[in-house]
Amino acid sequence: MTGYVFEGIELLSATGPVKQLFILLHGAGGQPSDLLPLAETLGAAFPQAAFLLPEGFAPFDSGDGRQWFSINGVTDENRSARVAAAMPTLHALVLQAQDRCKVMQPDTALVGFSQGATMALEYAIAHDGRVGRVLAFSGRFATLPEKAPEYTTLHLLHGKDDRVIPVEHAYAAYERLAQRQGDATLDVASSVGHEIHPALADRAVYRLQTCIPLRTWKIALSSA
Repeated sequence: MTGYVFEGIELLSATGPVKQLFILLHGAGGQPSDLLPLAETLGAAFPQAAFLLPEGFAPFDSGDGRQWFSINGVTDENRSARVAAAMPTLHALVLQAQDRCKVMQPDTALVGFSQGATMALEYAIAHDGRVGRVLAFSGRFATLPEKAPEYTTLHLLHGKDDRVIPVEHAYAAYERLAQRQGDATLDVASSVGHEIHPALADRAVYRLQTCIPLRTWKIALSSA
């Protein structure tokens, strides 16, 4: 796969062939190492998984760190265009990672925090089914989708006291996905702000281990 050169942190399975792939996207102004605690939590539950923690595609506008798209002058009107401009590079990253780790789409999870969560959510809309799961911590859609993904399950995880991306965005996203018959879950942690709190990380593991994708139920019911 050409067109993207990986920069970031790789954590490969030490227990045999890779069975799952997690790609973790940090927030604006962050760096890959910010997500190492989350990768460790997920790795304890999925010891045969590979974890790729790429760095944002551009330097952060307001200091150190990286970002996936510019936040200078960002508005509800121009956010979608900025996400769309970054989407081809993210798609190349996902394709390259799956090819290199020899992991299929249903066994791939795209995980994001804050701006990284926005990229992950919008990826599920733009490339339905290319990843099996999206975990969005403290994020939001750039624009609420008109159509829900059919082949990707979305897990929304948010702090109730988030002052950066208010929890109302998570409620609105979940409501819209439910209206469009999407496959989604929502977990809100009280007294938690704009962070990947351990309670939310543990909840993400629970969702990954216990939630059977809605599409699997539909196939089973149609075969019965």
